Amino acid sequence: MNEQSPHEPSRRQVLRTTAAAAGTGLGIGALGVPAAEAATPAAAPAAAPAAASPVAAGRKRLGPTMAGVPFEGRSTVRVGIVGYGNRGAGMIGHFLSLPGVRVNAVCDPVRDKAERAAAAVVAAGQPAPAVYANGENDYENLCARADVDLVYVATPWETHFPIARAAMLNGKHVGVECPVAMRLDELWDLVDLSEQTRRHCMQLENCCYGRNELRVLRMAHAGKFGRLLHGAGAYNHDLRGLLFSPTYYEGPWRRRWHTQLTGDLYPNHGFGPVANYMDVNRGDRAVSISSFGTPALGLAEYREEHIPPGDPSWKETYIGSDRTISLVQTAQGRVIRLEHDVSTPHPYSRVNSLGGTRGVFEDYPARIYLEPDHKDDAWADFSAYAGEFDHWLWKDHANPPGGHGGMDYLMVFRLMQCMRLGLPPDFDVYDAATWTAPVPLSHASIKAQGAPQEIPDFTRGEWRKARSGMDSVKPA
Repeated sequence: MNEQSPHEPSRRQVLRTTAAAAGTGLGIGALGVPAAEAATPAAAPAAAPAAASPVAAGRKRLGPTMAGVPFEGRSTVRVGIVGYGNRGAGMIGHFLSLPGVRVNAVCDPVRDKAERAAAAVVAAGQPAPAVYANGENDYENLCARADVDLVYVATPWETHFPIARAAMLNGKHVGVECPVAMRLDELWDLVDLSEQTRRHCMQLENCCYGRNELRVLRMAHAGKFGRLLHGAGAYNHDLRGLLFSPTYYEGPWRRRWHTQLTGDLYPNHGFGPVANYMDVNRGDRAVSISSFGTPALGLAEYREEHIPPGDPSWKETYIGSDRTISLVQTAQGRVIRLEHDVSTPHPYSRVNSLGGTRGVFEDYPARIYLEPDHKDDAWADFSAYAGEFDHWLWKDHANPPGGHGGMDYLMVFRLMQCMRLGLPPDFDVYDAATWTAPVPLSHASIKAQGAPQEIPDFTRGEWRKARSGMDSVKPA
């Protein structure tokens, strides 16, 4: 899993005040969802319905495209880390292990966590970083520093948007854990800010760097699947124990989203890799999503069996569908199926499949069937394609360190490589917005009995132009 670092629920106030300053005021209500059902966290006032619905139609570009724009090359990448919970603590070591990377500042409103982050930097042999732990908004001071090039954000979901916004407004590139924001207007704001400030805003989707995902990507681009037709991705992961744990998250912020949204809360792990296979935003684009959800029963049943009476969670009413299934249509007529289920017993699976006119790949477990390589309708060994089609990142780093099978390390390695060498990032703000759009749109579609919801063209037409992405060429 790709957990975000936990903090106190009071951080939700940051989202409300910063989003108001951003200026659009268009949220779930702009998609036709009643305000009482909008994606506002618990205890927050519901957003008023918007008078019009321009969000889906797009916005006028206020700056040149960021598609294909390279970073400024530099000998050293100076990083500021915001959030030192589960995810931040698991990622800081990757930044500290790479040559040409300095962690100059760390931030967490829980002072003990911020100081532990600083201690990790010193233990790695770097100078003591600046520490920001003076309240919920101290990330703004980190973002204002002159000696930070990239802000890495590993905080609760509702704070991702204001922190990313502050980073770009202060001239910093920003990499954000999943999802990059929770509202459609916030996604548009991030696109606009990236173009206006000329700073990259990236959804740090580690699953795009999985060995199987990158192998399938290269095989798809080599034509092994023929003409692509369909794909699927998911986040099916039993999180019930963690969602109710009194210690794993600092506060109930993640569980409370199940009291606010009915749809897919975490689409990025499944959507990102399949979008890469199909060159979404690089020759194709996602145009609509239709979503369906089951009743919300799993969390309440788990609470009844495992949580003592009087626990604060007994005041919560869960509306988030235990299993959501979404169908995304692309401009070329392809179909992508997305699934989300963290509330019922289920072995971990991201599904991760791709099919075309010459065959199909399915993961968990990995298996493949391609013509003319295979026959008799029998699954074949996917590992047979490793030598020819493994991505150069996996050939150079056969046993990468760290969590999630090494893909966390490769994600950080590649991002730092692109920043140092002055290359375009493997994914950009348009990918971040597209991969996250199912969060609000699946909620709206389920509330509309599965009616299709338009996925905005965040690229404003640039998707028609082929360009590089995850299937990168190894730098000289």
